[in-house]
Amino acid sequence: MQKLSIVDIISKIENEELFQAVASDYSFTIKIDDYVPYACAAVHNGHQFRKELWPKCLHTEYDRWYEEDPKTKTMLKPHPIVISGMDSRFEYDLNRDPKNAIYEDAWGKQLWKEPLTEDEKSRSLEKHQNFYKVVHALIRKLELKFGCCVVYDLHSYNWKRWDREVPTWNLGTSNIDNKRFDNAIEAWREQLSKIKLPNGIPTTSKINDTFQGNGYFLKFITNNFKNTLVLATEVAKVYCDETDQIIYPEVVSAIRKGLKKQLPEHALNFYNIYSN
Repeated sequence: MQKLSIVDIISKIENEELFQAVASDYSFTIKIDDYVPYACAAVHNGHQFRKELWPKCLHTEYDRWYEEDPKTKTMLKPHPIVISGMDSRFEYDLNRDPKNAIYEDAWGKQLWKEPLTEDEKSRSLEKHQNFYKVVHALIRKLELKFGCCVVYDLHSYNWKRWDREVPTWNLGTSNIDNKRFDNAIEAWREQLSKIKLPNGIPTTSKINDTFQGNGYFLKFITNNFKNTLVLATEVAKVYCDETDQIIYPEVVSAIRKGLKKQLPEHALNFYNIYSN
């Protein structure tokens, strides 16, 4: 893996080079092992939190971990194009627009002991902006090369928060063209339900049951590219103990294995239908 500037990352994408890199400010990673008509993203995978912000933050390290999406990058590791955040959403949230990317409060609790300075905010927002420069360059390249593209936007959610039965997998589709992509959406929901998990964990899969797909990552791509479908895919945190902060590696491995099979099959079918 190389450390590259944003300019160099974009240049490699434009020249269709294969590479694995971390941004020079260590805010995200990207790998392109092959140029294919699909990409994967784990925008909330990151846990880094700038040390200068520690004294100002009221939330604990555990509080931050609980709201992040740990191991989502690991689940996507086998796929040829993966972009993943390295910074915690508590510094800045890549799935929110720039004006709202820095929290004042988070999940009902005040986040900062004292307001952040404009300089502290600008450092974070610059990383947010750079990430989206690369996303734009990547999707533009894939659309130009293949005519269409599908992006698997993987998140996880705290299922124990809900006071009702919730699905293992949820697709949020409220901000995509459901009429045009109806078959692809339903096919992805069905394929997710086929992923086998250990320890008696069910593999239910529903659409807009817990989340509706209102994230900025999806909206940014959808608003800028006419032939790219973003599938906001949430997996319940059945792969960890949310209370004790324990990861279940056998469940993470099963999710990774399931996605390794189902995701390329879905992407190929999507390309065969929508590239014409």
